[in-house]
This record gives sequence, structure tokens and C-alpha cells, in this order.
Amino acid sequence: MDQSDPPKHARVSDLIWSVMDGTGRVAGADFFAELVRQLATSLDVPYAFVAECTDATKTRVRTLAFWSRGGLIDNVEWSLAGTPCEFVIADGSMAFHASQLQTKFPEDRPLVAMGAESYLGVPLLDGSGEVLGHLAVMGDKPMDGDEISAGVLRTCAARACMELQRQRSTSQIAALNQKLQAAADRSRTLLTINNAVVLNLTRDALFQAITTALRPVIPFDRSTIFLYDDQKKRLRLVAAESGVPSEHFVPGLELGLDSSHAGWTFVHQRAFFRPDLAKERKYPGEDILIREGFRSLVVVPLIVRGKSIGTLNLGSEQPMQYGEPEAELLQEVANQLALAIENMREYEEIGRLKAQLERENIYLREEILGEHNFEEIVGSSTQLTAVLHTLDRVAPTDTTVLVLGETGTGKELVARAIHSRSPRHKHPLVKVNCGAIAAGLIESELFGHVKGAFTGALERRTGRFELADKGTIFLDEVGELPLDMQVKLLRVLQEHEFEPVGSSRTVKVDVRVIAATNRNLEEEVAAGRFRADLYYRLNVLPIRVPSLRERRSDVPQLVMFFIQRHAKRIGRTIEGVSRDSMERLTNYAWPGNVRELENVIERALVLSHGGVLDIGRDFLPAMEPAPVAAPVRAVAFAPSSMSSGTGTLEDIERAHILATLTQTNWVVEGPRGAARILAMHPNTLRSRMKKLGVDRKRSEISLPPGAEGL
Repeated sequence: MDQSDPPKHARVSDLIWSVMDGTGRVAGADFFAELVRQLATSLDVPYAFVAECTDATKTRVRTLAFWSRGGLIDNVEWSLAGTPCEFVIADGSMAFHASQLQTKFPEDRPLVAMGAESYLGVPLLDGSGEVLGHLAVMGDKPMDGDEISAGVLRTCAARACMELQRQRSTSQIAALNQKLQAAADRSRTLLTINNAVVLNLTRDALFQAITTALRPVIPFDRSTIFLYDDQKKRLRLVAAESGVPSEHFVPGLELGLDSSHAGWTFVHQRAFFRPDLAKERKYPGEDILIREGFRSLVVVPLIVRGKSIGTLNLGSEQPMQYGEPEAELLQEVANQLALAIENMREYEEIGRLKAQLERENIYLREEILGEHNFEEIVGSSTQLTAVLHTLDRVAPTDTTVLVLGETGTGKELVARAIHSRSPRHKHPLVKVNCGAIAAGLIESELFGHVKGAFTGALERRTGRFELADKGTIFLDEVGELPLDMQVKLLRVLQEHEFEPVGSSRTVKVDVRVIAATNRNLEEEVAAGRFRADLYYRLNVLPIRVPSLRERRSDVPQLVMFFIQRHAKRIGRTIEGVSRDSMERLTNYAWPGNVRELENVIERALVLSHGGVLDIGRDFLPAMEPAPVAAPVRAVAFAPSSMSSGTGTLEDIERAHILATLTQTNWVVEGPRGAARILAMHPNTLRSRMKKLGVDRKRSEISLPPGAEGL
């Protein structure tokens, strides 16, 4: 040895200090990465790695960090058999091969690819002497057998073992915290469900509350409840919540006790679960579930005082989702749910009887809604019925609709009715009033803009078309659009794409368009104020909403509807409408249409006195009644009930039915019968006639003065 060379112990100390100083400021994965880099640099070797055992038999290891020829590479896992690392792990001792490494371990093919010639490895030993892994360096040339490298490696291995133990302790603490959190979540879930049982007295509300509480602790894609039908001896699906559509598992589905997983659970009063439906199925319902994309299933019985009353079921699209722990928690939930359902059945019967009574008391409102039940579209006239039949036909399609009509006729209600009955009803209906937006802002309103697109654009804005994606956009007063915007709107209708203001990004949308206007667009096209190509693109299916003066027979129904809407809010109790008032309302021309009528009724409710609504001439502008295009019978009043000039809701209903029957010469059924005009089922009309005492032999209709010629 050269006299100038430092002693071995001094060199070992310097190398150890260099490695420890480099790794002292990092921890975790960064520590192991820095450790192998420092080792390879300090010992001048191309390869250095630290690995941990991955199985109890200590036959496989996985690297925590691997330095290879100047850089870190991805961690790898391998079997120890036939490798130079096998002795280090098996005996817990240092292994050193100064040269001919590939010859000594011919089965270890990666050594050839790496060009490895020498190897030095030491075990990672904990305080009890258990081998946790090993630290090793490899050279591409023979390695000296001095004690310097071995000393450095042993010290670094001890430090690496401490860091590995620290990480495992941290992981164990985290796992323990997770278990404690899971226990807390379970307790919190059961408490939430207990509160739901106490606070929710309807089946739908209870089931919704329970599924909401369950979701954070037990993942599922579908939850269902089956209850036992004593008469049919079958299970019936009464409630379901699913993110996966199904034509089979819908409320009302019935299952046999011997041919379904729910039936098995019901009979045996034991939890049933399938970890993987793809590997094991027995019942037909399980085949349907697998076709719908479900992979795991758990079912628990609903038991009250030892008797099964139904089952609670969860399904997931992920396999191995359910086992004993999930079944135990779900059973605790089911026990509370079963008691709630048993107590709820009597409450539901009370609710059913109450609802039946309420339906009888608000019969007139049901007549207003008619057979179509189009939200607030009120009336049963021939003109309005024709419009509603058209809505029924066009709603399920994606056809562009142009709604025409005077101001106040209810064009927006028509648009909402189309959307609510379309396949897009789960997505938004976005309304844009084209006449209420400044010309300079309409493009940004429809298509959005990016930040900085113009002065004042301080942030990105999403346009109405993008908001309506997968839904419907309602372009009200489309005839007010400037010509330059009409061109851009035409492109969206044709190409289903646009660029936000200030952006070159093309946004594609799937939107159904419903437009509305009170203008005559054909005249606007002829005058050059509306583009012909846009008109033809919008005018795929035009729907004209009739004015109120064209459907005067609907006025009494609308009057009663608006009384019911506003009376309670204003704090009034109205028993009827005076005969003169109803006649006056029916004969008025209504230039403002339904909107004007609603305003008049609300004003009358505020200003009139007593239980009978009296609408004087001063409530309506002094205008001559507009001529009626077709004969329409005014509301008639029976003298026996109208001698005082006023009537209750039942009086008005009786008079309206009498007037319609007289108009049809007492024909009830058929295309020209009273039932068709009143938008009622013939049997319903006969029932109302019997209840109200309407009989042809005993009844005579007294029309208001001047109404005989209508």
C-alpha cells in the first residue's frame, strides 16, 4: 500500500459519511433512490439496488430503488431461485462474488443483458434478526475483495432497514386508522339510518334516505327492495335505485320463492352473496344481471319478529365487491328497515285514503289538466286538444319545433311540455329570450366566450348551447335575432358545432332546438329581416298555439285554475264566481291572451270582497268583443242554482257539463260526443253527471242573455 493512502477505517468512514450525508435530507422512496445513487457513485459500480421480500417464504423480492448505469430505472420483482441474491436472503449473510458472476449463475439471464461480472450483497436485518430484504451492488468488471465496500454496504444496509421499518410502521398506522375510520363510518351510517326510519314515513322517502346513507360505506350500482305478497305467495319489487338501466328489474317485478336468489334469502333467512357472477350463477335473475353488466351481488332478509317480510338487495358492476363484512352491515340495516316497513304499511293506507279524498275534492282541477296532463296547459277545447295531440306525437322525436302564436298564449309551456315528454327530459331545458338580450351580447350568451375575448370578459363563460348539451334549448322570440346572428345560429343547427367568442376551439353539442315567435316569419323573410334558410331550418314542424278568443270555452277552466293558484297565496277563500263575471270574462276579446286573464284574476282576488269573486267591467278595458271564428257555446248556468247570480265551483261544473251536453244534443260518446269535447272518459262523465244530478228529463239549460245565437 502506498504510504500516502489513508488507513482503511478512515476511507470507510469517509465513504459512509458521504453516503449518509447525501441521504440524510430525504425519506421514503426518495431515500432509497438517493441511497443507491450515492452507493454506486462512492463505490464506482454501475449497478446498485435495495429490495424487500414480498412473500412469507422469502422466495421473491421487489426493488425499492434500482440504479443502473447512471440513472434510476423502474422497480422490478423476481424469484430468488438461481440468482446471487438467493444466498443473502436465505442465510441472512453477506454474499461476495469477485468475478465470473454469469458463469456461477447461468439461470439468471438478466445478468447477461446487464454485463454483470461481480456482486456484493448484504441482508437487511431487523432487531430480531429477521431478513426484510437486501442491499447489493454489481460491477461490470472484477471487484476487489477488501473490507471497504463490505463495511460501507453493511452500514448502509442498517440505515435502509431502519427506513423500511419506519415506512412499514407508518403503513400499519394508516391501516389501523382506516379500520377505525371504517368503524366510525359504520356507526355513523347506522345512526343515519335509524334517524331515517324515525323521520321518513313514506316508503320512497325511507328507501332514498337509506340508500344515501349506505353508499359511502358499501359501494353499489343498484339497490332494490322486494316485499312478500301473501296472496300471490311471491316477492314483488317495490323500490329500486339504479345507475344502470334495466327493462327487467323495475317496480312491480314478481319473483318466485324457489327460483330466485331473493326467494332463497327470504325462505332461509340468511344473507346471500355472489362475489363474482361471471364464475357462479344459479338463478335466471343472475343471468339477467350479468347481461346488464353486474358482477357481484348481496341479498339480506327483512325480518320482523322472526317472520320474513322481504329482502334488501345490492348489486355492483365490480367483482369481489361483497363478502361477510358487507353482509353483516347490510343485515343490521335490514333489521331497522324491516321494522320501519311494517309500521309504514298502515300509514300508507291512511295516505292512500287521504289522497283519494283530495282527488275527489279537486275534481275540477283534474278536468282542467284533462287526459293529456301537460303540466299547466289548461283547457279542453277542440283547438287546444289538437295542439296537445301534436305535442304527443312530436315530443318523443328530436325534430326541431317552431311554436307560433300571439304574446301570452303559452308558447313556453308548449316548449316545456315537449321537453318533459322527450327522451332528453333528464337533461336541462335552457331558455334564451332572444329579444331581451342586447345585440352585442347575444353571441356570447348563446355560444360563450373565453377570458379576454373582449373588454369586460374577465373570466370564461359557458354559452347556453353548451349548457343545453344532451338536452333542449328554447329560443324564445327567435324573430328578434339580428341577421348576423341568424347566420351563426344556422351553422349550429346544421353542423351541431360552434366556436366560443375569442376562441378557435370547436365545441360539438347534441341539442334539440325549440323556437318560438309571435311574428309572421314568412312576412319577415319577404321583408329581408329574417333569413329564408334559417326559417326553413326552424320550420320543420310548426305548432300554432291558438289565442284565447279562439278557445273561449276554456275560459271557465282557466278562471278556476288561476283562482286555485293565487287564492291561497293571497289569503282568500273563494266559493264561486258570479254569473255576470263569468259571462263577461267569456265574451271579452283577450288581446293579452292567457297572461292577461291571469293578471285580471289575480287583481280581482286582491280587490274583491266576500267568498264570491265579482269581476266588474272596470277590470277589463272598454273593448268590443272580437268576432268568434266558429260557434262556441258560452258557459251556461242552471236557474235552480243560479237564482242569486252566483255559484259554487260545483255549480259552475254542473252548468258547464249541461252546456256541453246541450251542444251535442246529449250525445256522450263518439267523436262528436260531450266526453270528447270535455276531454273526459265517457264513464267518468257519466259518473260526474250522476253525482251532480244532471239528467236530460229534469234539466233545462238557461243560457245568458244573447247566448242563444252562439
